[in-house]
Amino acid sequence: MIDGPKQLEYCGGFSEVAKGFWMRQQDMDMKNQNLNAVVMPNGSIQLEWTESSKSINKSRLLLQKELYKRFISDTDSWLLFLGFSGPEVSLSESLDFWREFARLFVWKLSRTPDLEKRREQVDVTITTEETERHLEQAPLMIGAEYLSAELLANIWAGLKTDFYNTIESYDGSVANFIKTYSPNVHLVGRVFFHLVENKDNDRPFAFLATYSTQLNPEGKSKHLPLKYALQEYAGHKSKLLELLSTVYLAAKDSAVVADLLESGDIFHPLVWSAHEAFLFLKNIPVLENAGILCRIPNWWKGSGSGVTLDIKLGEKRPSLLGMDAILNFKISLFLDSTPLSIEDAEKLLEKSEGLAFIKNKWVAVDPEKLKKILDAYKNAQKMTHREGIGLKEAIRLQLNPKNFLNIKETDIDIGVSNGKWLTSVIQKLQNPDRISNVTPGKGFKANLRAYQQNGLNWLYFLHSLGFGACLADDMGLGKTVQVLAFLNRLKSDSKKSGKSNAASLLVIPTSLISNWVNEIQRFSPELDFFIAHPGVNSVKNIESEFKDTLDDYDLVITTYALANRYRWLQSHHWSFVILDEAQAIKNPGTKQARAIKKYNAKNRIIMTGTPIENRLSD
Repeated sequence: MIDGPKQLEYCGGFSEVAKGFWMRQQDMDMKNQNLNAVVMPNGSIQLEWTESSKSINKSRLLLQKELYKRFISDTDSWLLFLGFSGPEVSLSESLDFWREFARLFVWKLSRTPDLEKRREQVDVTITTEETERHLEQAPLMIGAEYLSAELLANIWAGLKTDFYNTIESYDGSVANFIKTYSPNVHLVGRVFFHLVENKDNDRPFAFLATYSTQLNPEGKSKHLPLKYALQEYAGHKSKLLELLSTVYLAAKDSAVVADLLESGDIFHPLVWSAHEAFLFLKNIPVLENAGILCRIPNWWKGSGSGVTLDIKLGEKRPSLLGMDAILNFKISLFLDSTPLSIEDAEKLLEKSEGLAFIKNKWVAVDPEKLKKILDAYKNAQKMTHREGIGLKEAIRLQLNPKNFLNIKETDIDIGVSNGKWLTSVIQKLQNPDRISNVTPGKGFKANLRAYQQNGLNWLYFLHSLGFGACLADDMGLGKTVQVLAFLNRLKSDSKKSGKSNAASLLVIPTSLISNWVNEIQRFSPELDFFIAHPGVNSVKNIESEFKDTLDDYDLVITTYALANRYRWLQSHHWSFVILDEAQAIKNPGTKQARAIKKYNAKNRIIMTGTPIENRLSD
């Protein structure tokens, strides 16, 4: 049974009674409650309370309550509100993920020229690169498997719709509207700074300041060089100062802008050296925070040496499989997407701080960051003297390459990519339809349905990698048949290879013994098995009779209670340990769960028709 707010989530909406009830719950003590975002299969986002081991501070508590209050009363408004909230108030990882997404919308909205004029006509867009980057940053959270570019596009469209509908009926200015959400968000002014590449070898960059004067019939801003503002606002000093307010604000923290204002050069086109352009580019965050819109070359990222370290894993199929598989790896340097030799990287290091033109492109050269990249490269290169790294290490490397390479710096860019073999494996893991069909082997009597065949393919594919499996089809869909087909295939493989496998252990509730026996006799009669249960097996001393001959069988069947009691089963090394109704060990603190986890096996399969019993966090 699903209780509490989870009931409301599954209903897909809220009755007035339910709304009133949960609004009253906001007054209850929530000091130990975390608010989490859950992505549902239909693409919607639901909010769920969970217990926290730590007390929640007051700021977080108030923000969580306000978010949930908005979510209950209007499921569309809470996310826009979340986007206006500052990052200084910590939230759960799942909520923080959506906050960053909504903050990107708010940031783009506030950086839109002439927003006051456009209001609900404004078009705020998100790029493919921004969408992909956000997906890559997704934390482990409930429903993460449903995240996709299409889902983010729908959420983004919802943010736009919510803003349009709200601002259309708002009588005040957009600036005042935004201040009601967050006083720290300011609209940009109408001044633009442009930096473009120039053909002059000595002064390879050109700078121009412009301003937008009005909207053309297509609703786009008309730009003029800033010097024309002196003519347009002649005799209206207050309007000119209003136009230049963002420039004066930037001048407080930017020596570059202060010099441009003091000299009057801001009103004229300029040509700059690479060093002058570099000083300007380093000031971009200050300028944008002040409300100046900057149009700069796409290659500028503003926060690196331009050089990245890439580690490619698993180009070839490893000789061993499973978590102990040894993957080959290759270490490379890249300038954006262009390979860079160590010699070229060291030449860059010789450049003074600024911009360097190499490989037909401009790159920022920060000697300190570049030296860290080269040190990381040499540190990683030492690993090439080994045969490779294990799959466990590869996963650890992908999750946190800097920790794996013992690099403490946070300002260097290290990427990990997958080679041909590992890419193929991951694609099949993500898209099971790409897995080849597997036959159950000789002697198997059942005709598998399409989804059962897919289940067998999946089990056998994971087995080929040495990965464990969770088979979670709904009750009555034939999980037993799929596992028997898999075991039958393993037996056929053993006969073909001439190598005998260790027995597999099946642990089940006592009530399912007769069902499994009937299924085995019906569908896989060639499977040799015995039941380690005194109530079923007529042998007086099961341990003395079978302990030394376990591997003569394909399958040994016992119950959860006896698996906890029979030490002689625990001491054996099994081919597979298979758990039916595996939710029996979902609580890791029970003796039963601890006992089952002590069993030694090459691999494991769990079967359950109810992986989620009471709440999504199960």
